[in-house]
Amino acid sequence: MKVMLSCLIATSVAAVGLMSPPVHGADRITGLPFATRSEVFAPEAMAATSHPLATQIALDTMRQGGSAVDAAIAANAALGLMEPTGNGIGGDLFAIVWDPKTQKLHGYNGSGRSPKALSRQWFAQNGYTDIPPHGPLPVTVPGTVDAWFALHERFGRRSMAQNLAPTVKYARDGHPVHEVIAYYWGRSVPVLSKWPGFAEQFTIDGRAPRKGELWRNPNLANTLETIGREGRDAFYKGDIARRIDAYFTANDGFLRYEDLAAHTGEWVEPVSSNYRGVDVWELPPNGQGIAALQILNLLEGYDFSKIPFGSAEHVHLFVEAKKLAFADRARYYADPAFHPAPVARLISDDYAAERRKLIDPDRAAKAVDAGGPLNQGDTIYMTVADKDGMMVSLIQSNYRGMGSGMAPPGLGFIFQDRGEQFVLKAGHPNSFEPGKRPFHTIIPAFLTKDGKPWVSFGVMGGAMQPQGHAQIVMNLVDFGMNLQEAGDAPRIQHDGSTEPAGQMVAMSDGGVVNLETGFPYETIRALMRKGHVVEFADGPYGGYQAIMRDHANGVYVGASESRKDGQAAGY
Repeated sequence: MKVMLSCLIATSVAAVGLMSPPVHGADRITGLPFATRSEVFAPEAMAATSHPLATQIALDTMRQGGSAVDAAIAANAALGLMEPTGNGIGGDLFAIVWDPKTQKLHGYNGSGRSPKALSRQWFAQNGYTDIPPHGPLPVTVPGTVDAWFALHERFGRRSMAQNLAPTVKYARDGHPVHEVIAYYWGRSVPVLSKWPGFAEQFTIDGRAPRKGELWRNPNLANTLETIGREGRDAFYKGDIARRIDAYFTANDGFLRYEDLAAHTGEWVEPVSSNYRGVDVWELPPNGQGIAALQILNLLEGYDFSKIPFGSAEHVHLFVEAKKLAFADRARYYADPAFHPAPVARLISDDYAAERRKLIDPDRAAKAVDAGGPLNQGDTIYMTVADKDGMMVSLIQSNYRGMGSGMAPPGLGFIFQDRGEQFVLKAGHPNSFEPGKRPFHTIIPAFLTKDGKPWVSFGVMGGAMQPQGHAQIVMNLVDFGMNLQEAGDAPRIQHDGSTEPAGQMVAMSDGGVVNLETGFPYETIRALMRKGHVVEFADGPYGGYQAIMRDHANGVYVGASESRKDGQAAGY
């Protein structure tokens, strides 16, 4: 639900230029008024996830000799059980790993492909103009399990059975459901319960589990135990794959054993742009990470040492840069095996300078086109760092919260609905084709300075993700915030750009600027006078986790999203 944002009482916060009271009831004696807590410091290891029990599992894994990758896998498995509102082994996974041995970043694209038996022509013949959000039709091959094993083969130390064991135990014995998770679970049950297997495996007598109530998922425990014992192929080529095939065959779906057996993710080279001395790293398409780089490249042309945080000029420039980047996102981002995006050109300084000329400092753009010609939400984010200096930036999702609703009996997980992100338009780079990866929203991020690892971070939440990445970088670099403040600061979300999915309705009205509580009325009024539509939105601002490497002191710094149930902790 959205309502027009009303006047906010303003007071001065000179450090960042924000003129608003803190949005919580406590008065802190240090830090900026909107900060919810201090940063977390630890000398050897750190984990930041969206669930405290997952964070503890990550730390325990490293205490027992596991690497940061082992800890990330263990925590991600736990999140699939404990936060099924955002992720699970029915979804996809992307990761960036800083390897202290090679002193470089490694990227993994763990996204799955569309069923080979399904075609764009089938959708047209059956009257579809969009791919539906739920049920069997938007289901694509889940890439998470493959990604776990690929990461583990290169960087793991403990066995996969050991990494999955804590989640197996919690799945059998139960764990208490946390507040935000219970809220989203309650919203999903009425929508997804009609799909076969969901109500039986993801409700208690037809309802969502309540805050604090113990939740068990013995089916998932059995599935994870099988994967830990028999390996990757148990999921993609074994009995699990055959049961998945039978389930979709019986329920008018197209995913088959052959699709699972043919799946493989891939190692990819992260790409970067330098923002005022900081190298910002993202993964290339089919994800949307380079949109964050495009936004930052556009904004680097403005002197934010003279533009206060929270001012109308700050918000206006950010939103206009976002519009330009997202126009390219809608036009060019897709599976590079089918349509390679001109990544080098899109993230170049020359291209940013050319596109920056389109930003009017005084007026909001109502419509923007992609640049050219060019030549060749509902997620979890977590990050882990170990005593050897390995740092993992990992994001994983089912899409649309709990995904498609399709939950094969006895397996304990829900399939993603990533296929909804395709367009049913012939000739578009992101057009549906058999065996193709859809445009993807989930993106991990990493910052380096002078060739050294600095910050592993992410901001979950659909189209908010590249907007959130750019804002975190600006908060750290331009506005001098610490790691926790950078996440707690009130956020901007622009909605309404042309999307690379569905019917691709072009933005013609400038979209809507959503501002969190904390922006002053002076800013809102000035934005409206520039032609922006400004609204308050309930909850679309993403979820942030981050770890910073403090080389001077030889310690890690952790931060966790105050808008979620998570925790940053270390030892």
